[in-house]
Amino acid sequence: MKKNRESGILMPLFSLPNSYGIGSLGHDAYNYVDFLYKSNIKYWQLLPLNPTSYGDSPYQSFSAFAGNPYFIDLETLQEKGYLTKEEVDSLFDESTSIDYEKLYKTRFNILYTAYKRFDKSKMNNFIKENKDWLEGYSLFMTIKNSFNDVSFLSWPSEYITHDEDTIDSFIKDNQDRIDFWNFIQYEFYEEYFTLKEYANSKGVYLIGDMPIYVSLDSSDVWNNKNEFLLDERYNPTLVAGVPPDYFSPNGQLWGNPLYDYDYMKKNNYSWWIKRIKAASKMYDLVRIDHFRGFESFYAIKAGESTAINGTWIKGPGASLFKEAEKCLGKLNIIAENLGLITKEVDDMINELGYPGMKVSQFSFKKGVSTDAAFFNLEYNCVCYPGTHDNEPIRSWFNSLDQSMKEFIMDRLFIKDEYDIGNALIRAVLNSVCKYAIIPMWDYLQKGHESRINTPSTMGNNWKFRIEKNDLNDDLANYINHLQYIYCRNMHN
Repeated sequence: MKKNRESGILMPLFSLPNSYGIGSLGHDAYNYVDFLYKSNIKYWQLLPLNPTSYGDSPYQSFSAFAGNPYFIDLETLQEKGYLTKEEVDSLFDESTSIDYEKLYKTRFNILYTAYKRFDKSKMNNFIKENKDWLEGYSLFMTIKNSFNDVSFLSWPSEYITHDEDTIDSFIKDNQDRIDFWNFIQYEFYEEYFTLKEYANSKGVYLIGDMPIYVSLDSSDVWNNKNEFLLDERYNPTLVAGVPPDYFSPNGQLWGNPLYDYDYMKKNNYSWWIKRIKAASKMYDLVRIDHFRGFESFYAIKAGESTAINGTWIKGPGASLFKEAEKCLGKLNIIAENLGLITKEVDDMINELGYPGMKVSQFSFKKGVSTDAAFFNLEYNCVCYPGTHDNEPIRSWFNSLDQSMKEFIMDRLFIKDEYDIGNALIRAVLNSVCKYAIIPMWDYLQKGHESRINTPSTMGNNWKFRIEKNDLNDDLANYINHLQYIYCRNMHN
């Protein structure tokens, strides 16, 4: 039986061109959808769209349910009559690198200006439909702003522990400020779902990215203490990370609080089901980061300076997702299964039937038949040359010694090092995998300057942006040609 094979492009929303400092949900996002349509690309894979916290990582957010205010499009707000052209133009910034400090200092002021001209009655239904997470999030952000945006663990005790009289009094005195945060979420989701509807109408479907963990300093933790392994003062007893691996000899100390799965199981994983339901509404497919953490998760004692001295603890396994599918039906999930993967992890993913991930940059080892090698790939998986955590193809290849370069060139049947980008893309598209996802920076033949993230580092990540002239007809025609050659996105 013939099996359909499909393809997509990995492209963070923040990396889109835009005249105001960061990619947004505005006109350039629609232009990008048109580019994907011309290129015969079926999937646009995104990074998490949640509000970013300290370090600007989309994997550390103030909420697992909220949208990032920076992605609200200023020109759209102008078209709606909430801002003037002069106000929008005052923030003009076409830099190809994102300045998050500047965004933090300027974006909320202009969003507040838009809010003051907005008819609040328009968001009544939105607030009602999303009360389960929105009420706690908007209150959390308002209190946080009142205390100079410090972590909630540094708030006065009565705020940390939800003293009823204190919280009721705060809400009464700050309802307008709370409604400002409600407005931000209303506008984000209105713009987002309008864009998604347009993309789907063009046959372009969205792959979202769900971090397995939430940030300690988040409304999720503050409003759901019992779901996490915390002490009475909300401090984590154990934190998340991964042991030493390809990316880091000391492992990665993420610091996220870990879930209390015993408590969650008693409640039929209701918090997780709400989260999966929200993600399934937002996206056509959902990639869940660090999926192996559901089988066993790496726990590090709070206060450790590295991830070396951690231990593995059994997680809920497939039972969590079986419970979710009882409530939500069949889920369209991609299981990120990179790193240290055991037979138990493979068995869990196979039991659920979700496609896993294979990264071609990890497949080239002399004399070793790796799982990610093209001749070992299977249909039910997603193949990438690299992810947002990898070097772009060109800079990855240039970092290798000459002997390894020659080995890779021999396997890919190329004689000129300059051909490496095109050759590896073609090999991924030619694979048997159901899904082939190519990062946009690799289609553009970019180097190290386009790297999105270097794990275990801070300060120079999540900043890369493309330029408007990168998305030209020549590139669209080339990508379209590759889909035709390798029979991707052909369902007739």
